[in-house]
Amino acid sequence: MIATAADYRWFYDRFPSLWEAYCITLVKGLAPEDVVTRLDARTEDVVARFSDWFDDVPSGMSFDDLDNAAYAGPGPYGGWPGHFFGATDVGGWCLIVEPNGFMGSRPKIIKPLSAGTRLVSHFSNVNAVQRFYWAEDGEIRLGFEPPFAADRHGSDPDGALEAMRRAGLDLACGVRSCTIFFLDDTATQIGAVFALAENLTGLKLTAGLLEESTYLCAVTPRKN
Repeated sequence: MIATAADYRWFYDRFPSLWEAYCITLVKGLAPEDVVTRLDARTEDVVARFSDWFDDVPSGMSFDDLDNAAYAGPGPYGGWPGHFFGATDVGGWCLIVEPNGFMGSRPKIIKPLSAGTRLVSHFSNVNAVQRFYWAEDGEIRLGFEPPFAADRHGSDPDGALEAMRRAGLDLACGVRSCTIFFLDDTATQIGAVFALAENLTGLKLTAGLLEESTYLCAVTPRKN
């Protein structure tokens, strides 16, 4: 069964702050510890910051703790000196959640992270900048901005057309071919990229899965 945008209406309804600025990445077959190693990430920064505030730091952090920690770093306005993320094992995939983050939208990061496996990521921020990537073994197979699905790139830009169409993306809309930049219904727009991620991974995310999982949290250096 192919997922559609309607299947992910819950994300817009249940996580109003997260959908405004988030990045979600799925990597097949890696444990959270493997992801931390591949990203040269540091868990020590999280321990130093939150060991007196939250239980089970840096592993075993709840979703609420992860969400709060993302905005409570040591820098100005709660920023972090790198990409703050939480990772958890879900059905043979590592789910990486970044509240107000964008690590999974950086090809220089996701290419090596996908070495020997499959990776799917999607990102959106408060300025309505969006990205979607599908990578296989260090190669970007598909990349595009969800509002402009006609402007695809990668080694196999047409390899997921039916899954994209069924998810609810407008394959005819590009930067120069559309005068309407976004779907009228924001919930549908966000839901479509979640649905496409499911269609490419076979993993169905749910509100309960996000809320009930425990996360290994770390910070990885920024890469230009």
